[in-house]
Amino acid sequence: MKKSRLYIIAASLALVAAIGISACTDKFEEYNTDKTRLTELDASAVGNAFAASQHRGVMFSWQTYQSLFGDLYAQYFGNIAQNFNSDRYVMVGNWLNGAFNGFYNNGVNPLLGVLENTKPGGVAENPGIYAMANIWKVKIYQPVTDYWGPIPYSQVGNGLKTVEYDAQDVIYKDFLVQLAKATADLQAYKGKNLLGNNDLIYGGDVNKWILFANTLRLRIAIRISGVEPALAKSNAEAAIAGGVMETNAHDAYIKTTKDNINSMNQATAWNEFRMSAAMESVLTGYEDPRTSKFYAPIPGTASTFKGIRNGFTQVQLGLPENQNTKLSNVADRFLPINSVSNPFEVMMAAEAWFLRAEGALKGWNMGAGTAKTFYEKGIETSLKQWGISDAAAIAAYTTSMKTPIAVTGAVVSPALTDLPVSWTTNAARQLEQIHTQKWLALWPNGVEAWAEYRRTGFPKLYPVMNSESSVVTKDQVIRRVPYTIGEGQTNAAGVATGVSKLGGADNEATRLWWNK
Repeated sequence: MKKSRLYIIAASLALVAAIGISACTDKFEEYNTDKTRLTELDASAVGNAFAASQHRGVMFSWQTYQSLFGDLYAQYFGNIAQNFNSDRYVMVGNWLNGAFNGFYNNGVNPLLGVLENTKPGGVAENPGIYAMANIWKVKIYQPVTDYWGPIPYSQVGNGLKTVEYDAQDVIYKDFLVQLAKATADLQAYKGKNLLGNNDLIYGGDVNKWILFANTLRLRIAIRISGVEPALAKSNAEAAIAGGVMETNAHDAYIKTTKDNINSMNQATAWNEFRMSAAMESVLTGYEDPRTSKFYAPIPGTASTFKGIRNGFTQVQLGLPENQNTKLSNVADRFLPINSVSNPFEVMMAAEAWFLRAEGALKGWNMGAGTAKTFYEKGIETSLKQWGISDAAAIAAYTTSMKTPIAVTGAVVSPALTDLPVSWTTNAARQLEQIHTQKWLALWPNGVEAWAEYRRTGFPKLYPVMNSESSVVTKDQVIRRVPYTIGEGQTNAAGVATGVSKLGGADNEATRLWWNK
């Protein structure tokens, strides 16, 4: 049989000298990529490349990308490491370098090869796999543009020393085009299997990929609804018509193995973060049955959960109340010992219900139901995802009038909100209610939760205790992260195109396009 060739095209931004990628903590392995070299693989390795793009596309540089920024700004966790200051709004340059380079060198690199070779006319042409790869491309690029704004997108892998940045509105609109086309192209493969075990999420189930793509399209439509309401509405309604994720059988997890471990589990060994005070206020006040699924009781107790406020100074982190033994760590599922058996959450069906609830508030056609029924279905689906299946327990939580509590510790913090779980008739507060429960349902995906917090302002998180940013006060919100020093050195002209399309200064106070 004639062998075709699969080329994994180096996805560097300058395509010149090698870049070493490492966290400031030196706890992630260092990578060196020769940007001038093309790696040649047999065409039968398309599936392996796709699998690599899945694992690396969401778990690249996890510590320096998600744990030290998004997770803290979503207030899923608070920092307890005295020498770490991103929780105080410091944009640590070498951490961001590691995150940016980790994405393009490891997350994007294998996917480029799949797209190049399965596209029409490619040496391994396959419309179905090409469609799935484009869906995955949207999935992994979206959180990256939500970190920086304009980023290298359409010109990645162009082989030039300068790679221009695309404006965020251009990127988002292309996302919608790609998802619409991919779901249309996959109709011919409904009921079939593509890639099999080389698809680490759905095992090649095309039907589930269509649901995943439509849910992603719905998420993106909601995200841009404040700046492109007509485009958002038409795409959201098209996504619903095409079918979105509804049950936990549709949940998207990355399969983990001894060779592809869960990066979150790896990071918990380092004792750098604990439950946030915001999470304590809400989960404890609601008597939320997911509490023990997310976090562990403090040592020596059976059911006492304690969080920490975000943004303490180095001195304040040394207070007795802020020691790791006085605060809740993650639940056992997320400890290093379970890094092989714990699949990595990518996108859950519960999110789709909360997206539909918000769409219904806007008057969009989100299918049979109301904002209230979608909201309650989102709660039910999230509880079931975490193993709470008893109908009476689900009903009791969904209709509960309990509210968040004040939090004690190194400081006393008021209750995060006075809203109960039970659906409110106060129309002005329904969006806050939807997003408070969505914030819980998105855990531990702090990257997505931070994006939604920036967009909506909900839930009403605590101000950080201290800000060391020169442009964002402790009562304000980090809106993005600045471009990296490494990019400025190797792709300066490209970075300049990004800054020109940003709509503000290259700092953490400038709002993204969809957040204007």
